[in-house]
Amino acid sequence: MNRVRIVIFAKAPHPGFAKTRLIPALGEKGAADLARTMLRHTVSEALQAKVDIVELCCAPASDPLWDALDLPEALIRTDQGEGSLGERMARASARVIAGAESILLIGTDCPALNAPRLREMALALRNVDAVITPALDGGYVALGLNRFDARLFQGIAWSTDTVASATRARLARLAWSVRQYPPQRDIDEPDDLHDLPASWRSVSGSHPAGSGD
Repeated sequence: MNRVRIVIFAKAPHPGFAKTRLIPALGEKGAADLARTMLRHTVSEALQAKVDIVELCCAPASDPLWDALDLPEALIRTDQGEGSLGERMARASARVIAGAESILLIGTDCPALNAPRLREMALALRNVDAVITPALDGGYVALGLNRFDARLFQGIAWSTDTVASATRARLARLAWSVRQYPPQRDIDEPDDLHDLPASWRSVSGSHPAGSGD
């Protein structure tokens, strides 16, 4: 069986650069602080899942902040490179699959994407061509592949509520076997902040608008 590589796509958590859609609720620093917390959580859960390899695919990889974050040594760091989100994910997927590995693509936006869920999806890739965990907003929080086809990443209206449905439709046209998991909440917009673990809200230095806290 192929080894499985979890590839975490992440932006450097700088104010004004990471989680910009949360700035109206948290401010630039609060949004960046939350991005840093979610990054550390995702890395920790991915490593605890004890799959074969965990890679952090960085934007931009040259940013000195990655070294300052003091992330675990077991984490492999690579560069997302240029292009749209689809182009960057396609490039990472083609590279990993060409190396005779399966890929599990995730971001850092979903606190519920914990080690048991990641391990379950990685194990499922032994039996199916693809796995997908949709997001409640219509995107997806995880996509696992044993095979590569660039059409899975081309012409997708990223950051809209059609991403998961369009991806599932393309997987169906490819006649690949797919296992879908229950949708999960990702933290993209101010309204999503109500679903954060309570202990994370203080990390951002603020509380969700309308929380009454």
